[in-house]
Amino acid sequence: MNSQNGILRQLLETLIGAERTDHLFRALIIHSDLSSNPGPHVSRAVLAQALNMLLFEDLLERVPAAEQYVQRCLDQNRTVMHDHGAVRTVALEGMGALPAGQEAITRILRPLGYALNGTYPLERLRMTGRSYAQADYPEDIAQFFISELHPERFSRPFQEAVLRVTEQSKDPVTPEAAALLKKIEAEGSLSLEDSAKLLPVLVQVFDRQHPELSLLDYEVLLAESPEMAWISTEGNAFNHATDRVPDVDQLSAEQKALKQPIKDVVEKSQSGRVRQTAFHAARVQRSFRGADGKMVTKEVPGSFYEFITRLPMPEEKEGKRKLDLSFDSSKAQAIFKMTANST
Repeated sequence: MNSQNGILRQLLETLIGAERTDHLFRALIIHSDLSSNPGPHVSRAVLAQALNMLLFEDLLERVPAAEQYVQRCLDQNRTVMHDHGAVRTVALEGMGALPAGQEAITRILRPLGYALNGTYPLERLRMTGRSYAQADYPEDIAQFFISELHPERFSRPFQEAVLRVTEQSKDPVTPEAAALLKKIEAEGSLSLEDSAKLLPVLVQVFDRQHPELSLLDYEVLLAESPEMAWISTEGNAFNHATDRVPDVDQLSAEQKALKQPIKDVVEKSQSGRVRQTAFHAARVQRSFRGADGKMVTKEVPGSFYEFITRLPMPEEKEGKRKLDLSFDSSKAQAIFKMTANST
């Protein structure tokens, strides 16, 4: 069965229509097992792939430089390998109905076959990063890099501002969705109908779950942590999506020649096997409550688009060299700076 009739395409067409689905299939590299899976049930891997495709599309809508890059790839008959998406969370109890920290995200990833792949202390940022890989297709379905900010490592006024911002957070996971997650975790698949009910809820998890904040609280957060200030306006949206490319140094040079908003340097991991760079964050308009209670608009950093090259691990297993799917704490912290500029 070809990808034109596979269950992945059927699921996406049910939710976003044929035109948008076709665009994603043309833009992204999708493992043939996933694109041509005939169904009738939607496996956890297919659902994970569908989720990543919708989150990738959402990132393109919010980051003009990324959309332009992907369109240029399409014009040149090139495809994008989505390597990972990054999400920021707050490790704090009492955030309304939302679970604390990474659990807000991992609770939906575990049923889709994701497992912890690495832990990365981000000490300069007073955060912890963790990567999660999909067990069935670890190299082919995008990973998630989930970071937790630790408010207790900051000042008391900062902690109080974090609580004010997040204490009314809602939980996007409905009881019906939670039941479907339990079902797919137990059985490994869902019907097409149930998958079409669950997938939009999973997408909503990657959004801001708290209401608009005061400008004063934003400024308190920004003074100590640009990362928490970013979370306060963008929530759990994809901070960035990442294109895995054969030669990130060559790509960087090409993008600079095209006058694209790319970093000056390419970051290199300690092992030398992982190299990455990124476009600068998009600028977005967000609303805040002013001191007089009226709403004011301020330009702040939004999300961005990253590029990564991964080389194989040195050891061989079963005749196949596996890609180095790890991250590097120091380089991850450098990438975080992409959203630190608030001017």
